[in-house]
Amino acid sequence: MSGELPDCSPGWTENTDVTDDIIISGSPVLRYSGEFWTSGQRKGSSLHEISYRACFKPQLPAFFIRQLTSEGDLVYDPFNGRGTTAIEAALQRRAVAANDINPLSLILTLPRLQPPDAWEVKKRLDEIPYRGDNRVDIDLSMFYHQETEAEIVSLRGYLLEKAHTGTLDHIDEWIRMVATNRLTGHSPGFFSVYTLPPNQAVSAERQVLINRKRNQKPGYRDTKDLIYRKTRSLLKGVDETARDNLRYAGENAVLLSRDARDTPELKAGSVQLTVTSPPFLDVVQYSRDNWLRCWFNGIDTQTIEKDITMTRSLREWEEVMHGTFRELFRITKPGGYVAFEVGEVRRGAVKLDEVVVPLGTRAGFSCQGILVNCQHFTKTSHIWGIGNNDSGTNTNRIVVFKKGF
Repeated sequence: MSGELPDCSPGWTENTDVTDDIIISGSPVLRYSGEFWTSGQRKGSSLHEISYRACFKPQLPAFFIRQLTSEGDLVYDPFNGRGTTAIEAALQRRAVAANDINPLSLILTLPRLQPPDAWEVKKRLDEIPYRGDNRVDIDLSMFYHQETEAEIVSLRGYLLEKAHTGTLDHIDEWIRMVATNRLTGHSPGFFSVYTLPPNQAVSAERQVLINRKRNQKPGYRDTKDLIYRKTRSLLKGVDETARDNLRYAGENAVLLSRDARDTPELKAGSVQLTVTSPPFLDVVQYSRDNWLRCWFNGIDTQTIEKDITMTRSLREWEEVMHGTFRELFRITKPGGYVAFEVGEVRRGAVKLDEVVVPLGTRAGFSCQGILVNCQHFTKTSHIWGIGNNDSGTNTNRIVVFKKGF
């Protein structure tokens, strides 16, 4: 089970702490600790600026994609989230496969593989009929001005009807993605009054308390203008080379919404690299945090609650992850890799990297080591419940597996 991480780049082991006396399931495993990438080391594409709960930064998949794949190789993420791995792989002209049992994931991913021009979005927005008397059957007055709510309900109806009739095109899909991302947030760039950041939607009851505490009430937001402005922001760094790479990936992308343990659409031995981060036990409540996004897109939150792996039982989590590793072993090329990012949860009492190593090896992989990327502490880590080391930094812990020795 022991092994060595590949020689990722010249001098990549410099200033790296290597520990070789870690014993997991009776075998030694190398652990590499250092700052392998930083947020400022390579600024991520503006296309990544779509908020989603518990997502890693693009620098993480970028590191592994650059070092462990070549142009045209297939890169996969079985827990796709907002699509960070998929978009980063596409930008580097790799083939893309992505899966997430939460249907919101593909709503946020697919449009960025075929981005329209900003002028096309503005033209389409101007064509969408808005009715000022449109209302919803749930109380959203704590989030939205009455006129803003009417615009949101009108847009929602338009998009749901187009989806139902199969006439939703790539411009509509882009507008749906951006609107989903702008529903609530903590600045005037969102449709709502001030609330929590857009990767989590508070309950209506809690928003009432926030409004009362801040002595605020929802003001009017021009939803068409905000969608257009966010569109321009997302596309600001997308040049012709990036568009060409995205089209290349998007034309043949395999995008799934199913259980990660059963993905027959992916051929055996087809994936060169998997980069992923699974649900961390019950740290994140995806359906609760996305209830407003689900409403806007006509998605049943009860279905998400039932299907997504959220459990307080480590044993149940291990069973799901072992099934996932068995499927990953089937689809991975001989000599291919899996980079499985996990964290410390429950204040460090559960070290998921050490839990994951035997799961992958039981499925047939060889463990190449555990890569620990240390960075300055962020508030997000506290939100996730991820432990932090004593020096005030938070870590990404990535267990690297290889198919073959």
